[in-house]
Amino acid sequence: MKIQDTTGGIKFTGDYIDEEVEYFQENNRGIKFTDTPIKFTRKQTPIFSGVLNYFPDAIREVAQCSFVGNEQHNPNTPLHWDRGKSGDELDALARHLLEAGTIDSDGIRHSAKVAWRALANLQKEIENSNE
Repeated sequence: MKIQDTTGGIKFTGDYIDEEVEYFQENNRGIKFTDTPIKFTRKQTPIFSGVLNYFPDAIREVAQCSFVGNEQHNPNTPLHWDRGKSGDELDALARHLLEAGTIDSDGIRHSAKVAWRALANLQKEIENSNE
């Protein structure tokens, strides 16, 4: 659940991540990985122990960034990445990097937006490498 705070930003209450997981499970939506030219075994791709466990707070901030961005650009729709909007990942990343360490007007850290844009750029780079 989200509520508006006194600064105009979004404050999260409850466990909204569980709500999103339920939505994906109910709608039969899973994660689809893009093949990459470098092959790693399952054990060489430690998603939980090598990423989520290292950066739990940062990952939560990026997830909140996704949620707030979806509410801003696609209100009242299920959480999704609308690739038709703002595809200038590296320019946007640089703009937010200039304000790293501060909070944006929507209540999200600029550093979380840097991380989101870096992930978006990496995802597109991986996808494009397979074309």
